[in-house]
Amino acid sequence: MTTHHPIAIIGGGLGGLTAARVLHANGTEAAVFDLEASAGARTQGGMLDIHEDSGQMALHAAGLHEGFRGIVHEGGQAMRLLGPDGTVHVDEDDDGTGTRPEVDRGALRDLLLDSLPDGTVHWGRKATGVRPIGGGRHEVAFADGSTVTTDLLVGADGAWSRVRPLLSPARPAYTGISLIETDLLDADTRHPRAAAVVGTGSFMCLGGRRGLLAHRETDGSLHIYTALRADEDWIDTIDFGDGAAAKAAVLAHFEGWHQDLRALVADADGAPVPRRIHALPVGHRWDRVPGVTLLGDAAHLMSPFAGEGANLAMLDGAELGLAVAAHPGDLEAALAAYEEGLFPRGEASAAESAANLEIMFGAHGLERMAAFFTSAPEAG
Repeated sequence: MTTHHPIAIIGGGLGGLTAARVLHANGTEAAVFDLEASAGARTQGGMLDIHEDSGQMALHAAGLHEGFRGIVHEGGQAMRLLGPDGTVHVDEDDDGTGTRPEVDRGALRDLLLDSLPDGTVHWGRKATGVRPIGGGRHEVAFADGSTVTTDLLVGADGAWSRVRPLLSPARPAYTGISLIETDLLDADTRHPRAAAVVGTGSFMCLGGRRGLLAHRETDGSLHIYTALRADEDWIDTIDFGDGAAAKAAVLAHFEGWHQDLRALVADADGAPVPRRIHALPVGHRWDRVPGVTLLGDAAHLMSPFAGEGANLAMLDGAELGLAVAAHPGDLEAALAAYEEGLFPRGEASAAESAANLEIMFGAHGLERMAAFFTSAPEAG
């Protein structure tokens, strides 16, 4: 059975939901299709710093900025930077004046979901194929055997987007960095030394072209990212089903680092989770194709080292919704206007992210980041 939706957004992440919300706020309904079985099918995880000039602008456009202020993690803009020997190079408190407040990704997603009419998001709909059917329309096929047609197809479906090939042959490439994620639960009680090392907000320890990155979450846990320059197949050499062996393999790269730093991995609760970091080419763009566009990681996947991914996805979604509202009855004019801003915005942030990767995991990453934080007017 095929259903027609004037606007179909593939992907119910922050960008896709922001697009749907801004469209709704401007009198246009969209259907969102997400592969998850339900809104609570998995934890969303992680803290996000929401930037004044991107993510917060999107929330203003969505009419949700006041609600956003209600879920801010107080103290979350604190920042600590240490060296491998445990020396503290930067230790900044959150005095409440920063412009990049931290929120829990799951809470932000819930804020967006709750702002949409019931039935906007169609859960359990994993896109398996897309094709043009003429006149700027497209058909999307899902794993459950259903199909939809649409006048405007929005690819908000992330790094390995099914929609992107309609516009571009580009595929994400490995950046040379692999992350290993671990958690320390109920840190103040169960892991007090680690809690003291990380502090109340964000944390970095850099040295030897590797690093430990962390943040404190609203539930009192610490989420740790161990970052290594590694061959793309390095992860495949480790049995991550064996938590103790995986921790040992990761810690072998941190010989000589202070014991309190090694404990962020050694004492982690549960098995480590590996993740290769990929990116699209800086400046990725495409020629205008009728009836289809991209936002967020589908459009400009980058490494996380500028903190721009979620912020840009939300701003993309808001700008797309506003462009459609500003060009009633003329989708092509709306998409042309949207992409005119999308491309330079994505290129600038992707270039910053790539540069930060080289700085942080270069020969003098600690020194360069210490200089950045101590000289920057806004460290958050």
